[in-house]
Amino acid sequence: MENPPQRRDSPTSHLRASDSNRDQAAALLGEALSTGQLSHEEYSERLDSLYQAKTVGELDVLTQDLQVEQHRPAASPAYYTPQSESTEPDTIVAIFGGAERKGRWRVRRNTRALAVFGGMRFDLTEALFEAKEVEITINAIFGGAEIILPEGVEVRCQGAGIFGGYDVHNSPNVDPSAPVVVIKGMALFGGVSGRFRRRGNS
Repeated sequence: MENPPQRRDSPTSHLRASDSNRDQAAALLGEALSTGQLSHEEYSERLDSLYQAKTVGELDVLTQDLQVEQHRPAASPAYYTPQSESTEPDTIVAIFGGAERKGRWRVRRNTRALAVFGGMRFDLTEALFEAKEVEITINAIFGGAEIILPEGVEVRCQGAGIFGGYDVHNSPNVDPSAPVVVIKGMALFGGVSGRFRRRGNS
C-alpha cells in the first residue's frame, strides 16, 4: 500500500474489533471512494486489510486520514471482496423443496438458480460479493424466489415473466462504491420478487 496511514493509539486501540466495528469502517471507506479520496486500488487494498484487522486500532489506521464524518452511523455498504481469478458459477436447485442462502456467504460472479415446484430465498444483506458486478440467473417454474438486497446496491433486472412475474426494482439510493447485481431469468407460472433491507437489520 503506497503511503499507508500511520497508527495513532487511543484508549480503545487495544480492544478486539467486532463485526459492527468492521461494518462502520467499511462504510467510511465506501464513502471515501465515492468522494474521490481513495482510488479503486486503494479502496481494495484497505478493504483487504479491514478483513485481516483484529483490533479497533488496526481499523482506525484505515480511516483516520479520510475526510468523512466518522461519528455518523451511516448504513454499511455491501461487502466487495475482489478475486484475482474467476471461479465456477454457483448452482442452486430446489425441486419440490426449498433452498436458502443467508448470512456471510460468498456471492460469486455468476449464480444460477432453478426452482421447480419449490421456493428459494437469497439474503444478500450480509453477503460477500466476489466481484464489482455479479449476475444471478433465476428460473422459477411453478415456483418462486425472494431476493433480499442490501441498501445501496445497484440492481439491473432483466428477468421475464410468462404467466408469472419478476418484481425486482432498483434501489432509490444507489451507492457508487457498492456492487452491481444483475438479475436474469424467467418466471413461468411462478414469481421472483425483491426487496431492500438495511445491513444489520433482521
